[in-house]
Amino acid sequence: MDERTARKAEAFAALHAGEPFVIPNPWDAGSARVLEALGFKALATTSSGFAFTLGRLDGRTTLDEVCDHIAALDVATSLPVSADLENGYGPEPEDAARAIERAAEAGAVGGSIEDYDPSGFLYEPEHAVERVAAAVEAAGSLAFPFVLSARAENHIRGNPDLDDTIARLQSYERVGADVLYAPGLGTVEEIRAVCSAVSKPVNVLAVPALSFAEIAGAGAQRVSVGGSLTWVAVKAMADSATAIRDRGDFSGLAARVPLAEWLSG
Repeated sequence: MDERTARKAEAFAALHAGEPFVIPNPWDAGSARVLEALGFKALATTSSGFAFTLGRLDGRTTLDEVCDHIAALDVATSLPVSADLENGYGPEPEDAARAIERAAEAGAVGGSIEDYDPSGFLYEPEHAVERVAAAVEAAGSLAFPFVLSARAENHIRGNPDLDDTIARLQSYERVGADVLYAPGLGTVEEIRAVCSAVSKPVNVLAVPALSFAEIAGAGAQRVSVGGSLTWVAVKAMADSATAIRDRGDFSGLAARVPLAEWLSG
């Protein structure tokens, strides 16, 4: 293990023992550099945002491509990088374990495994637990602390069953997941119910209707934004391009950003 990776791993682990924090999700090396310059302390990849950079929908990238992406972000920034590893790029426990090992080799010091198969179904609870346990074992075999997040996908996969979500997260905690994550929680009450049901740190996916103070106040340790910053940027581009196409209006091109400041160092 090199000193740089050790430093990032220790910093990332420490964040989960301190005050609640935001972990934004860059979609490429440039956005990662901007987020670092803006003062964030850690970054997480976004599967949907990265897929967009390849001209694809979410769930249509390979482990090799994702590891190349992780490596690019790791080189571009001094911040710890956690990887959205989707379902581990395969349905079996050994797939989840391999994804953790490959992500760590690429430079990630954290990563998530979810319980949804891209062919369109949630894994049965027993199988989902076996997959998380395999990922935990793989993370524990590394030469540095790797923060493993286990995701219960119910609320963004058409099954907003809070009781089942909590039961899944509790089972993932029992087999050693470091962070619990249920994307799609939309109210303070849901967030509080999840956070009060587990003892490990909880990651919450930000929603426009709730502030950081409200989410952290409900018990979240970590708040991510998923692909949303990607779509903020894409919408700005599309809105300006539409104005050019429809009205010959180039006023949107007046935007200026301090690139020299953001990308220095």
